[in-house]
This record gives sequence, structure tokens and C-alpha cells, in this order.
Amino acid sequence: MTTRRQLLVVLGTGAVLAPLVPRIWNATEDSALAERTFPVDKSEAQWRAELTPEQFQVLREHGTERAFTSPLDGEARDGVFVCAGCGQELFSSETKYDSGTGWPSFFRPEAGAVGTTVDRRWFMVRTEVHCARCGGHLGHVFPDGPAPTGERYCMNGAALRFVPRG
Repeated sequence: MTTRRQLLVVLGTGAVLAPLVPRIWNATEDSALAERTFPVDKSEAQWRAELTPEQFQVLREHGTERAFTSPLDGEARDGVFVCAGCGQELFSSETKYDSGTGWPSFFRPEAGAVGTTVDRRWFMVRTEVHCARCGGHLGHVFPDGPAPTGERYCMNGAALRFVPRG
């Protein structure tokens, strides 16, 4: 049986921890990203009208698609991967490789195409990657990629569109 004292301790602990929950579950250290304006700046209604529900969830709500579900993971043709939100050229097919993770992976973005912020969601510290033109969430970058950069840009296929060369 729970005593009154035990109940008060549990309620008090919950009251102390409650303000931390947003930082643990859904926060980036650089909250200025949400307040920043980008060259392509649209309302939520405009984004919802232009993107599929999955694209909106990934690009605008920092979601992640399930691994091994994107056809772009296996895309091997010569071309460029662009932002599904604004068309910004993000990655050349020459920098794509099979990381075995189930998401399209690249070792280097196009110059000036992406930005990064610190992501502290889900009890982890990661580097989030976003489109420099529209601010859309693309995925994360990790320090376990191949030469020459040693970086793995692990991107959501829903955030990308492939444009073949020629």
C-alpha cells in the first residue's frame, strides 16, 4: 500500500522533472534553428500542401523514416540528391556509399548545402543535418564514414529526391 509520503515524493519528483521532458524527448540545443529564417521560408500550411505526409514529418517535424524503406538507399545511378522540400542540391552520387544502415549515406555534402545543430533527443547527443536553403531536417552526420572525410551523412530518403544526370 502506498503511503501519503510516498505519493508526495513521486508527485514532487514528477513536478521537478516535467520541465526537462521536452529537452530529453524533442529538443535541439540550437533552438535558434526554429526561429531562423531561410531563403525558402513557407508557412506550415504551405509546407503541408506541397509535401507528402511522410516528407512533412521528416523535413518539418524532425522525424525519421524506418530503416530499409527508402528506394533511394539502393539508388546507384549518376546524378544528384536534392532536398525534397526546396530542390537545393545536397549530395552528388559520387559521394554516396552503402553504409549498411538502411538509409542513404554520403561521405560529403555539396559545398554550403547543409547546416548542422546539436540534437539531444532520445537521451543521445548527435549532430543533426538540415538543408541550408529551407531548414528542412535531413538526418544526422556521424564520425564513422569512409575516407576521405571519415563522415557518414545518414539521410532520410523522404527528405531527398534523386535527379539523374543527363
